[in-house]
Amino acid sequence: MKKYINKILFLLTFSALLMSCEKDDVVVINENFSTAISLDNDNIILEEANEGMEVLRVKWTQPDFGFNAAAEYNILFDLADGDFSAPETVSAGSALEKVFKTEDLNKILLNLGAEPGTATQLQMKIDIIMSKQYSKASDVSSLTATPYSGVLDLTTSWGVVGSATPNGWGDGPDTPFFKTSEPGINVAYINMVEGEWKIRENNDWTVNYGSDSNDGTLQAGGGNIPVTAGTYKITFDENNLTYTIEEYSWGLVGSATPNGWDGPDVPLMYDSCSDTWRAVVKLIEGEWKIRQNNDWTVNLGSDGADGNLQPNGGNIPATLGYYEVIVDFNKSTYTIEKTSVYGVVGSGYNDWGGAGPDFAFTPDYCNEGIYYANNVTLLDGEIKFRVNNDWGVNYGDTGLDGILELEGDNIPSVAGVYDIMLDFSNPNVPTYTLTEK
Repeated sequence: MKKYINKILFLLTFSALLMSCEKDDVVVINENFSTAISLDNDNIILEEANEGMEVLRVKWTQPDFGFNAAAEYNILFDLADGDFSAPETVSAGSALEKVFKTEDLNKILLNLGAEPGTATQLQMKIDIIMSKQYSKASDVSSLTATPYSGVLDLTTSWGVVGSATPNGWGDGPDTPFFKTSEPGINVAYINMVEGEWKIRENNDWTVNYGSDSNDGTLQAGGGNIPVTAGTYKITFDENNLTYTIEEYSWGLVGSATPNGWDGPDVPLMYDSCSDTWRAVVKLIEGEWKIRQNNDWTVNLGSDGADGNLQPNGGNIPATLGYYEVIVDFNKSTYTIEKTSVYGVVGSGYNDWGGAGPDFAFTPDYCNEGIYYANNVTLLDGEIKFRVNNDWGVNYGDTGLDGILELEGDNIPSVAGVYDIMLDFSNPNVPTYTLTEK
């Protein structure tokens, strides 16, 4: 029965074509059409140093449809023991080949769960798409590829501590310094309130530096350094025991952003695991750019809206949706991709959405599947977690055991300020924690 239904769908797909033919035209459909895949490399070792280089070219033959048909093609990847029920899918449009760069193939491997540094057996096939109702897959081809982690380790043992910092005088982990390309030169990006700060090692007072004269020089056990509220970049030279502090932030601005062209800008957050800056944001139909310190003195756009940035470049168009924007200032590039935003909703936060948007979670860019919402002020009531300020996908906790279930029960909340973590690293058993501050 299934065979006959597929034939009926196939024939209906081309009914418009048949009806448009002249009476003396004959269209013969070859129901046995297929395609043959060829790879220019079937054993690939990926290296981060080779990002930007082509590592795999996949080609396939033109199927014989029996007439001149306009098909589109998707390339489906899965692990060797997979069944293509949850493949990584790459669109090739109407082309008969697709080139993969190092970073493209590496992302596919990591998304499939391949272990960095381990040779992984993959299978792939071509999905021939004739219409929304009808497609047909090719035979399966195999290849072996070894991914890399793609995660940088720029951590240091140093941090910023003090009344001006988010966690005060040692009440929590210090705001970290990160390595730069110059040995011994470290940077920290930090939001500060009016107060004082120092530098210390290993979240401990055994080794700490301050400045007795606040002149950019550091002394062991030196005086606290005063600061006014703002967003700063602190550069710590541990070779010469000096520091600089400057107002420093990057953000998205424009008619497509929540606050328009006047700002304040949507902040970009530093990701030390890729040495890039990121923002998760809801954009509307309009345009956007990147600028520094909520000011037009330094601004970046893209003259071709092609992923490359230029100083004072053109506005970048956007359509309505939730996006992740990733900016690499080292390469003067950006990417923008649709994403999902988890948020806190409920009578314990925003009157179930009636009193404003959900409190958005921020992804942990160094640990996939982990999301944080810090300093959330909750009320006595109940909360849940949902995606994109919408009830289409929402999570609760049936049984109050810390495990999240789709459309699970509401979670009781007690008035206070909390840090909340969602852990989807195991998508089959997602969990959450609420930590009162």
